[in-house]
Amino acid sequence: MGRNRLQKPPPEVFDPLESSPESPPELPPDVSPELPREPILTLPGALTAYVLLLAVIHLRVLLPPEMENWTIDVFAFIPKRYDSTLLAITFPGGAGAKVWTFVTYSLLHANLSHIGFNVLWLLPFGSALARRFGALRFFAFMAVTAAAGALAHLITHEHAVAPMIGASASVSGAMAAAIRFAFVQGSFLSFRRGDADAAARVPALSLTRALRNTRVLAFLGVWFGVNIIFGMGSIAIGADGASVAWQAHIGGFLAGLMLFSLFDPVPRAAADAADASSPDVSNSG
Repeated sequence: MGRNRLQKPPPEVFDPLESSPESPPELPPDVSPELPREPILTLPGALTAYVLLLAVIHLRVLLPPEMENWTIDVFAFIPKRYDSTLLAITFPGGAGAKVWTFVTYSLLHANLSHIGFNVLWLLPFGSALARRFGALRFFAFMAVTAAAGALAHLITHEHAVAPMIGASASVSGAMAAAIRFAFVQGSFLSFRRGDADAAARVPALSLTRALRNTRVLAFLGVWFGVNIIFGMGSIAIGADGASVAWQAHIGGFLAGLMLFSLFDPVPRAAADAADASSPDVSNSG
């Protein structure tokens, strides 16, 4: 007869491919808990909606010629509409068109090259502005600068019958507003920031400080020089040979530059903190 022996339990074997239940897995030391930052080139929703609106409205070119001409007569900005002389012409739209055309003209474009040129310039400056202002302020700003451009065109073309269309005045206003913070350290023109929202919301320069900054003045000189060349040379654009309404560009630009603070929700920093002449420093790590 054999004797009963106490058998020892088999030794535990740990699979090296499995984690021990007593010790939760740890993150590697080089993993950052920060959320991914939004790239600079990602379009904000407000600007995307604005561009889509321009594209949808441009589908009017598919209408029969008489209907397309009617949309121009009713929604384009025509200085002669406000002429009070005996030779005044009656335009479709009545008294209401004298009000809404200060804005609606900016949503119409002559052709694809016209709308493409405006959108191309709007992408960098409009993106930063839309992030900074938010949707409501952004759309209101685009409307105000469009109206300022129409007013400048009216003053310089009092009896003109030719309609003015295009978003150039609003685009110019967006460019002017953006330079109030574009050259500040860490802004969207630094090209070293990965966080688009933070880069668009750096404290802005005051108007007086902006007009003393060399980079802002250089930008203003180039921008005004190009527009004056277009105006003095009567340069035409597009297949239709339409002339550039450079006075409207300047009107929108000046409005964007001077009215920026009325729309800006970002608190103003101390003068030294918003010094645009300081060298740009990239974020490390």
